[in-house]
Amino acid sequence: MKYIVNCIKLNCKEEGLDSPPFPGEIGKKIWKNVSRKAWSSWLKYQTILINENRLNLSEAGHRKYLINQMKYYFFNDK
Repeated sequence: MKYIVNCIKLNCKEEGLDSPPFPGEIGKKIWKNVSRKAWSSWLKYQTILINENRLNLSEAGHRKYLINQMKYYFFNDK
């Protein structure tokens, strides 16, 4: 049975993710509120952010920046 969520990004009911994509509360929040389609859209946008900003994900500050961008993308929250 597919897991259906009320996607906050697309504002409709869609198939959800199989499991939380991150550990902790942010992962649970995404899992409960973001559809598979919206997550796929984020991954494409994330790639653009990484390339255009020349992010090095081995650096904590760059990872934090990307997580903040993800929170804003889905929840308009920093």
